[in-house]
Amino acid sequence: MIPTSGELLLSPGEEHDPLDEDGHSPVPGLIHRYPDRVLFLVTDYCSSYCRYCTRSRMVGWRAGASKARWQKAIAYIGANQQIRDVLISGGDPLTIPDHHLEWLLSRLRKIEHVELIRIGTKAPIFLPQRITPDLVAMLKGYHPLWMSIHCTHPDELTPEVGAALARLADAGIPLGSQTVLLAGINDSVETMKTLMQGLVRNRVKPYYLYQCDPITGSAHFRTPVAKGLEIYQGLRGHTTGYAVPNYVIDAPGGGGKIPLLPVDPADGTGVFHDFRVTGLRAG
Repeated sequence: MIPTSGELLLSPGEEHDPLDEDGHSPVPGLIHRYPDRVLFLVTDYCSSYCRYCTRSRMVGWRAGASKARWQKAIAYIGANQQIRDVLISGGDPLTIPDHHLEWLLSRLRKIEHVELIRIGTKAPIFLPQRITPDLVAMLKGYHPLWMSIHCTHPDELTPEVGAALARLADAGIPLGSQTVLLAGINDSVETMKTLMQGLVRNRVKPYYLYQCDPITGSAHFRTPVAKGLEIYQGLRGHTTGYAVPNYVIDAPGGGGKIPLLPVDPADGTGVFHDFRVTGLRAG
């Protein structure tokens, strides 16, 4: 959370928008990279400002939530019948007041071809008091609704966080998690196993373990890909499958999420990617 001098260093391959989100944005605040789903950036505010954030180029720098911008994005979604899945993100959508969030959800639910709404948020981890009974009661009215939380270290799973996650799970909201692999923070098998098992105990399915994106000034956070493969290998078969996330690289330039597996020493198979595509090396 705290800026360091390491952020002043620009390493090869780093960019302000490494995933080319702006290049896949047909209207402001909407990213349409995959055919049947869109990423809806409804605010630039967060309850925390992660120094490794993929959207650090925009988070906290623009105009916050804007209904006028929302309406343009909703119109785009309504006009494209192939879109069945809307991921609401930002910034953090749970920094928006309940009545504004409900306005947004109600408009999306009126679009017949939108089958699934997801919310990507760090609020249950960084601002668990935000998960109030009133918020949860409102969210229950817009099922099927899923929530992806962002959790980095087992120390974040406090009693307050556990209560917030239980409130969401008890409301029938399926919970998944995303974790960024960070050097010196969670880059060990034991730390990651403790985190993933803790998430499962809180009824959260670990979904993605991300290689840290090459945003500008992030090299001090990034581990070698080999470290991620080592951690994946230390989880797979050593704990319940529900506690094993997909280890992925979000390919620079908007190439999408690429899953990685350790090489099988018997036949050399297992890595689902040629690292030359992204300039990343297995070591």
